[in-house]
Amino acid sequence: MSESIQLEINNGIAEITFNRPEVFNSFNKEMAFAMQDALDRCAQDDVRAVMITGNGKAFCAGQDIQEITNPDLNPGFKAILDDHYNPIVLKIRNLEKPVVAAVNGVAAGAGANLALCCDVVIATESSAFIQAFSKIGLIPDSAGTFFLPRLIGFGKASAAMMLADKITATEADQLGMIYKVVKDEEFLAFAKATTKKLAELPTIALANTKKALNASMTNTVEQQLALESKLQIASASTADYEEGVAAFMEKRKPEFKGK
Repeated sequence: MSESIQLEINNGIAEITFNRPEVFNSFNKEMAFAMQDALDRCAQDDVRAVMITGNGKAFCAGQDIQEITNPDLNPGFKAILDDHYNPIVLKIRNLEKPVVAAVNGVAAGAGANLALCCDVVIATESSAFIQAFSKIGLIPDSAGTFFLPRLIGFGKASAAMMLADKITATEADQLGMIYKVVKDEEFLAFAKATTKKLAELPTIALANTKKALNASMTNTVEQQLALESKLQIASASTADYEEGVAAFMEKRKPEFKGK
């Protein structure tokens, strides 16, 4: 594992930390591949929930501009998207575990969009989201044009992307862009507690919920109903379903095993 990505796994919870604070956790080639490796590790059975955050003052400032302005280092935009960011987005969305983005500071460019593709987004009061692409003559990538309009509506997303205005965490919360904004001093404890709560829930049911949500982006209502039926039948065949029903009948707290 590269030093640019830290991965810790304890008691079924994986914590991925962007670790290039000197450049506001901006991505270069090495960091992108290290992030993909970390997500692959999170796909293993001993992980039941994932939290992604950043070291230092920023969550992630997107692409490292120093890399793309250096002729000896620049891999080109096709490689940056096809090989670096797009696989990260797809791994997050296809991971059969809930993923929490714990946004500890500014999330800009691809960094903002990587956060928004996660299942649950929690941000500090002092953090902000910026679709910074138009400032340097680029378009939003990393599935920003897919997720942001669905989160806040076409008009708001269009303005955010074209004007590149800073959206504070409080504004993001009000727009429905994120799950919750938390006071800075309470943020890390809240993000960790939320991830722990997700890890203690029925993992297969959460994975099937994620599959249904992914499909809902493009399905017709008929297709979605058919998929819900298929996934509900699969969820009802799990040990966690049996435990959930037994706990309800016995008026006790369920102990889900993720099976």
